[in-house]
Amino acid sequence: MELSDQEIEDLVVKSQQGDQEAFGTLYDFFVTPIYRYIYYKVNKEHVEDLTETLFLKAWENIRKYKKRKNTTFKSWLYRIAHNLVVDHYRLHREHASLNPWISDKKKQADPIRRTQESLHNETLREAISRLKRNYQQVVILKFINDLSNKEISEILKKSEGSVRIMQFRALKALKSELADMGIKDYE
Repeated sequence: MELSDQEIEDLVVKSQQGDQEAFGTLYDFFVTPIYRYIYYKVNKEHVEDLTETLFLKAWENIRKYKKRKNTTFKSWLYRIAHNLVVDHYRLHREHASLNPWISDKKKQADPIRRTQESLHNETLREAISRLKRNYQQVVILKFINDLSNKEISEILKKSEGSVRIMQFRALKALKSELADMGIKDYE
């Protein structure tokens, strides 16, 4: 399912008026990327609960959402997700646990390819987990969740210039971590 920005905003307005079906459409559209974001940030036994909590909070507070020049519904949801993850860390005092076993329906089920990818993912997961949290955040949002710099700046409440600088530094640190792990040319 693909929704334009205008279709998303129309569904938000209907949801703000109490239309549960419109909110259900928003849920269906955003649940996978939000789940993936949370999955890369916390231990897997907490992912479903946090995802469920996020959408419950979104439904309860949707009337408070207002489209602004630099805030989209998507960035509003990711901001809620970010805050839930931060609260989760405060409560559980655990370290970020990244998991490479996220289903991707676009990939073929070739066992050799999947094994090679899982080894690459495990190496990458380990390297990302060694980065500072803000670098982890930028790498996950940009390169795993495929968000734009504008969306990341909205989520992190930083300028796009700051986000680009953080990305540059995060990638440099990631390259260094991979080199320390004996990987020179990571694909």
